[in-house]
Amino acid sequence: MKKIKQKKNTQAGFTLIELMVVIFILGLLAAVAIPRFMGESDKAKVGTAKTQIALLETALKMYKLDNGSYPTTEQGLQALVEAPTAGNLPKNWRKGGYLEKGKVPKDPWKNDFIYISPGSHGDFDLSSLGADGEPGGEEFDKDINNWEIE
Repeated sequence: MKKIKQKKNTQAGFTLIELMVVIFILGLLAAVAIPRFMGESDKAKVGTAKTQIALLETALKMYKLDNGSYPTTEQGLQALVEAPTAGNLPKNWRKGGYLEKGKVPKDPWKNDFIYISPGSHGDFDLSSLGADGEPGGEEFDKDINNWEIE
């Protein structure tokens, strides 16, 4: 009798979370390594802020997928690490939250990100006020907004 070898049909791949973590780590490494070689820390901070905004956008989108809506302005970005207890309560808030370290990051200048939902430029507006921590500004003091990042 001949033995028939069965081939297992297993597929290996990466999950969305694993890909997001790798992209985030590469972005942070680039943001940290580039200024050491070029001496342009302000540019690196702007790049880091853009990367952080992109990460927060992804976490907000995952929150919406689980719960049907974005956190309100009052709930803020804290809703990504702690289940809101007031306002529009989430239906399926993910145990452990939506951010890796269990806390909302500050921008590279140690200021809080500004979150407004619903936003005037989309479902939500997410901004860093730049190096000066004030609205407006030029060059490195210029606001970094999620609707302006490509």
